[in-house]
Amino acid sequence: MMGPAHSLSGAAAWLGVGAAAAAAGYPMPWPVLLVGALICAGAALAPDLDHKAATISRSFGPLSRWLCEVVDKLSYAVYKATKKQGDPRRSGGHRTLTHTWLWAVLIGAATSVAAITSDRWGVLAILFVHLVLAIEGLLWRATRGSSADVLVWLLAATTAWILAGILDKPGNGADWLFTAPGQEYLWLGLPVVLGAIVHDIGDALTVSGCPILWPIPVGRKRWYPVGPPKAMRFRAGSWVELRVLMPAFMLLGGVGCAAALNVI
Repeated sequence: MMGPAHSLSGAAAWLGVGAAAAAAGYPMPWPVLLVGALICAGAALAPDLDHKAATISRSFGPLSRWLCEVVDKLSYAVYKATKKQGDPRRSGGHRTLTHTWLWAVLIGAATSVAAITSDRWGVLAILFVHLVLAIEGLLWRATRGSSADVLVWLLAATTAWILAGILDKPGNGADWLFTAPGQEYLWLGLPVVLGAIVHDIGDALTVSGCPILWPIPVGRKRWYPVGPPKAMRFRAGSWVELRVLMPAFMLLGGVGCAAALNVI
C-alpha cells in the first residue's frame, strides 16, 4: 500500500485498540488515545525504511535518505544469509527484514526501553520522529516538495512539546497500563509495534504479499509472502486502496474513537 493508506490504517488500528481497552476496563485517557493514534500512524510508515523512494526516505532530508540506503543493504544481506531454496533471487532488500513480526517487536521494545530510560528529551524525540511521519502520511498533499520539510519539522516539534506537557500532568496517561514507579511512558512501544504490524498486513493484501512470518519457514521458503488468494489482492495505489480501503479506515477510526471515549 501507499503511505497515506498505511498511516490511516495505523491511526484506525490504535483507535480500535482504544475501544477494546475501554471495553476491557482499561480506558485510555484522551491524550493517550490521541498520541497513540499519531504514533501508530507514523510507525505504520516506518517499515518502508528499506525503500529509497518511500515517504520515510524524504521525511528527514539527507539523514533519512542515507538511513534508507543502509537499511536496504542490511535487509538484503540478511535475506541472502537466511533464504532457503524456495526463496527467489532478489536485487534489493525491500519488503524483507523490516516487514516482519520480529522487526516490529524489536523496534517496539527498543522504543519502550528508550522511553523509560531516557529523560523528557528522549520522549520528545520519540514523539517528534513519529509525528513527522504521521504528518507526511496523513497530510500527504500538503507536504509535497522539499520546501515543506521545515514547516513539517516545526509543526511536529511544537506538537510534540505540547503533547508531552499534557501527558506529564497527573491522570493524563504517562503511566497508562503500566503503573509501577519508573514505568512511565513504557506504553509508547505499543503503538510502534501495532503500526509496523498493520503496515505488514496492508502490504500482504497487495500483489507481492509480505514475509511477515520470517524467520519461521513455510515449506521451502523462509521468506514466504503471506497474503490472501491472488484473486483478492490489489496493486498499491489502485482504486481499491483509494476508494475502498482509505474511506473504510476513516470510518472505522471514527467509530473506534467514539467507542474509546464512551460516546457510543
